[in-house]
Amino acid sequence: MDAEKVHATLRRPHPSLAEVLEGVEVVRVTGPAHARIESIACDSRRVESCGLFFALRGEKADGFQFASRAIERGAVAVASLHPRPTEISPQIAWVELPPGKDRRGLAIASANFYGRPADSLKLVGVTGTNGKTTTTFLIDSILRAAGASTGLIGTTGYRTPKASREALNTTPESLDLQQMFAEVRDAGGTHVVLEASSHALAMDRLWGCHFSVAVFTNLTRDHLDYHENLEDYFQAKRRLFEGTGAGAPDVAVINADDPYCDRLEGLARKTITYGLKSGANLVGRAVSLGFSGTEFVVESPEAKLQVRSPLVGRTNVYNSLAAIGAGLSLGIRPRAIEEGIAALDLVPGRFQRVDEGQPFLVIVDYAHTDDALRNLISTARELSPSGRIITLFGAGGERDRTKRPLMGEAAGSLSDAVVLTSDNPRSEDPLLIINDVAVGLQRVNAKYRAEPDRERALELALDDARAGDIVLLAGKGHETYQVLRDGKIDFDDREKARAILRRKGYSKE
Repeated sequence: MDAEKVHATLRRPHPSLAEVLEGVEVVRVTGPAHARIESIACDSRRVESCGLFFALRGEKADGFQFASRAIERGAVAVASLHPRPTEISPQIAWVELPPGKDRRGLAIASANFYGRPADSLKLVGVTGTNGKTTTTFLIDSILRAAGASTGLIGTTGYRTPKASREALNTTPESLDLQQMFAEVRDAGGTHVVLEASSHALAMDRLWGCHFSVAVFTNLTRDHLDYHENLEDYFQAKRRLFEGTGAGAPDVAVINADDPYCDRLEGLARKTITYGLKSGANLVGRAVSLGFSGTEFVVESPEAKLQVRSPLVGRTNVYNSLAAIGAGLSLGIRPRAIEEGIAALDLVPGRFQRVDEGQPFLVIVDYAHTDDALRNLISTARELSPSGRIITLFGAGGERDRTKRPLMGEAAGSLSDAVVLTSDNPRSEDPLLIINDVAVGLQRVNAKYRAEPDRERALELALDDARAGDIVLLAGKGHETYQVLRDGKIDFDDREKARAILRRKGYSKE
């Protein structure tokens, strides 16, 4: 997009309420539908003058309670699941929404307000339990190697050509998402790669978005504090491939080695499968794993690629295959795909090495489910079969309690030693969380020590390490904080480990 078009986009006049509501299911609209809308908010504290306030019904509160406050702050229109209250001034437009359609309404209204930016972009959505972040980073690197200007949205942060932001959710609310799409469009960008979480799909944050490519990495037990069961969790993921209110994706790229693959094939207009077993459209062969990276060959009907990646471990072969499938689906040349994969040397908090010259490896990783822990420890074991594996981890508070003993079993059965500690305990008692996890460790007669103070636990794990060992610091990955009962504190496993190693006398210099 040239500069004149960018400025024309930025000068777009404020739409009327009727224009913002185009395509939104409504019961009725009362009051001035001609009102000009200069902003949209779904948090009453963020309402601005001439704003439209979407009073969403949440798990803990109904935004309808805050409608009067939003009007006091300058809202000229309110959208709610509730009928118009009699005390609301006739000068305020009231949009009554059908039951359960408030979030879809917000998604469509937000897209309309920003001039339907996704229509000007190719969207790539990645969903699954594990590997979403790394796969999105790989796809983004491939696109940039091909010369594209991109946006990248996921767990570790949100990036557009205009700005970078801290991630509050893996997938942001639809209103924020559409704003970021507009930033990419207005800067002349062409693609957005995003992680599509099960929460976001279930809550219609992606409603109205058409995806050029939808990627499925895998599905294992997670988020059962939110979803009723594993099937409900899968059905939320499946929504990406059925289409999120704007037609099925052009191409689905699906892990053929995952048991859920068969239930996703055929939903998109075209399906490409990938895996390490024969029968997939993209098959990784001649895989070579090492601490310096990964090499393998990809065989497909369309092309043969020689892949060299600085990322380590068999799981990153799968992530790379998923990214290759997305790249080929977008028409990117094999050479640019190879260059893009080779250019990505680090994904924050994903098998990230902490090196202060110590004679053992220290790895920080985001693994926070039993399957992710199993993959992490298996990766370390495959890379160093003779060294001991020391695994430090905890389980998050106010999350699925049933996975805690499973995490203990996974870590205890595969590690030589375990240090059990706190993750983000939130309002829960850290000792009670530790007790839940310890049940699994005890089932497999694991050797472990429990220390609720995470910094002290890091010291214990690093003190125990000998030359040739691998210390895995799992659970928090890229996070730079810890959430306790009294709030957040600064805490970064990478920086804490680096400081401890320096106190022990190690230094790269």
